[in-house]
Amino acid sequence: EIIEKVRRPPPLCRPAVSADQAPLECIHLMKQCWSEQPEKRPTIDQIFDQFKSINKGRKTNIIDSMLRMLEQYSSNLEDLIRERTEELEIEKQKTDRLLTQMLPPSVAQALKMGTPVEPEYFEEVTLYFSDIVGFTTISAMSEPIEVVDLLNDLYTLFDAIIGSHDVYKVETIGDAYMVASGLPKRNGNRHAGEIANMSLDILSSVGTFKMRHMPEVPVRIRIGLHSG
Repeated sequence: EIIEKVRRPPPLCRPAVSADQAPLECIHLMKQCWSEQPEKRPTIDQIFDQFKSINKGRKTNIIDSMLRMLEQYSSNLEDLIRERTEELEIEKQKTDRLLTQMLPPSVAQALKMGTPVEPEYFEEVTLYFSDIVGFTTISAMSEPIEVVDLLNDLYTLFDAIIGSHDVYKVETIGDAYMVASGLPKRNGNRHAGEIANMSLDILSSVGTFKMRHMPEVPVRIRIGLHSG
């Protein structure tokens, strides 16, 4: 019943304390503490000081102990909230970073804001596809973790290269690597040149790339481009 009254005012659920049940100063302080305007509520320190004044220096162990416990609880609660807020912010940054890696920034931002993502039509784009020559054979001669290391090392190298070109990495599936230019940001007719230059840089880097577990085996990639 009390919870329902608190949840659905009016009237505000407040205790009735008569003047003969408590000092007037205490009643006044109590009413200040339940003020509907948070800025008018006294802090724990102010309450502590007012009680000292009300008690006029007399020892009231129960009141003092209660106030100290409230003060400590409030302080601990603030620290806990601050800690949880920092953890939440770190996790939010991780989620945002993962989202922008999986989707174009404009699409990721729209999803975070809860707005619908409208499909777009692009007049001109160039696509890049590549895979590793003989990947099936390499995989058959390697441990699973060695295959993971190979792909991670190679595509980390590719990711560093595409950062200096006006392109967007669409996805990687197995040994396939797909990049586009001209979307999600249109760049006129520069898309073909951007992809071609990026491809030459990738080819150049693969020439000196070595697998950790089979450094003597050269890594070759097959590249295909399409504009339209």
